[in-house]
Amino acid sequence: MTTMPLVPVEAAPPCDSRACVLETRGLTKSFGGLVAVNAVSLRFLERQTHAIIGPNGAGKSTLVNLLTAHLPPSGGRILCRNTDITGLPAHRMTGLGIGRSYQKTNLFPSFTCFENCRLAAQTRLPTSMRFFRPAARYREINRHAEAALDLCGLSARRDRVAGTMSYGEQRQLEIGMVLASGPEILVLDEPLAGMGREESERMVALLRGLAPHFTIILIEHDMDAVFSLAEVLTVMVNGTLLETGPVEQVRASVAVRDAYLGDGAEAY
Repeated sequence: MTTMPLVPVEAAPPCDSRACVLETRGLTKSFGGLVAVNAVSLRFLERQTHAIIGPNGAGKSTLVNLLTAHLPPSGGRILCRNTDITGLPAHRMTGLGIGRSYQKTNLFPSFTCFENCRLAAQTRLPTSMRFFRPAARYREINRHAEAALDLCGLSARRDRVAGTMSYGEQRQLEIGMVLASGPEILVLDEPLAGMGREESERMVALLRGLAPHFTIILIEHDMDAVFSLAEVLTVMVNGTLLETGPVEQVRASVAVRDAYLGDGAEAY
């Protein structure tokens, strides 16, 4: 894959007083004859929770993989703070302030919570090939790891081995690992997947506490959580945007109810 140079791009007119931190313009991904994401243009604003919903196969996870450079686009562009980042490799995303979680728990089960977060915090370093660093650098990494544990609500579990914790706590830890990498943008792919009611409520409370400080791009099937957290809602169907806008506007859309939310949408 060819790496595109970082070049400034003229900003589109602002749609909110907050700055646009991530944007797609005509973003497209094809797998042979299947167009999984079709000419998607979206803006994600600073300190805004933007949820993306849609039925299975709508292209949500493919879009997330494009935004975080886990897949190269077939067409279109991705901009981070008005700079074209299309084609950059995934390992550059951390340096741009983009962190993500996954549908399946992605941690080191034999390590403690602190060790997991410390490993994530090491991605802040310019390179892993500096074997002789000032001790202060290690103290700084440890500080970031401790702060991440505090933010995700696991300070009391600092020395607990990750694999011995409940599923909900493991999902919290994964959020902590993302936070330890120092992001400004959190891309969360179904963070409530597989959780029971109490675990879901704790995760929603965690995300609500993070929302004033981060841009959150949320892929989620739990509609109660989506409506509780999101400021902006985007609905995807068959790889295209059906509608995007303020949550109440999208909730009131007949097309959205017919395509995705169904007859029970009025209950939300």
